[in-house]
Amino acid sequence: MRYLTRFAIVLLSFMAWAIANAALAQGKCEPDAVAKKYPSLAGKTIIVAAAGEGAPFSFRDPKNFENLIGFDSDIARAACACIGVKMDFKIGAWSGLLPAVIASQANVMWNNLYYTLVRAKQVDFVTHLIAATTGMVRKGNPRNIHSLDDVCGARTAAGLGTVEEASFRQVSEKCVAAGKPPVEIATYPDRPSGVRMLQNDRIDAMMSDAGALGYIIATSPNEFERGYTMLTNYKVGPGIRKDLPELRQAIFDALTILQQDGTQKELMLKYSMDPELARPVELHTE
Repeated sequence: MRYLTRFAIVLLSFMAWAIANAALAQGKCEPDAVAKKYPSLAGKTIIVAAAGEGAPFSFRDPKNFENLIGFDSDIARAACACIGVKMDFKIGAWSGLLPAVIASQANVMWNNLYYTLVRAKQVDFVTHLIAATTGMVRKGNPRNIHSLDDVCGARTAAGLGTVEEASFRQVSEKCVAAGKPPVEIATYPDRPSGVRMLQNDRIDAMMSDAGALGYIIATSPNEFERGYTMLTNYKVGPGIRKDLPELRQAIFDALTILQQDGTQKELMLKYSMDPELARPVELHTE
């Protein structure tokens, strides 16, 4: 009898697992089942930390300044709707978003967050994209820059302390070693400052996140164009409080569905992001 009871429990557990995975495989959101699937989330409002200042990921709607739009903001809404929970944004400076999650002032940071082992010791990640870097030039590409091999002697700019700045410095050393002129490197404190430098012909190219520059190019096609784009090894996705395992799983499930049903691709195209940067959804709980 005990054996049969244990067998029945195992069978019921397996059936529940199979049903849940079948729903994922079919790409179905089940918001009405939140209490059954994620009981700790039922009736809760998820607090999403976002900066609201960085198109195309999270920025204020020009038609309604109180509303955040952008790829990350929109897919966060879609994921919460798929899970069956309400959400609110906690807006602040980008550098303070992850600390807010760690301090339990928000549940998740969802704003173009790169996964790193250091960050993963503080928050859990659900990644669904990889990052890419773009070199943006003025329309017509007057300096003929089509790769990093073309920047020897060029005037360039990157964000202060970024991987792009480091890349320019490494390339400059190679240029000098090859007997070519070094790369002239300027830095900027924020992306709009770099854009103005390019507009005013103070630099020949600026290098930054492909999504951000892709959006700028799409909205200012008569001023800028893409010189080159390089894939990186950085995985990207929301960072979640480590004491919220059901939220982590729920976001994983929702993003899997939103990839399968085409919502993620639709949002990437809406904000001029390359859908080829999408990657299978992964959990990271180091």
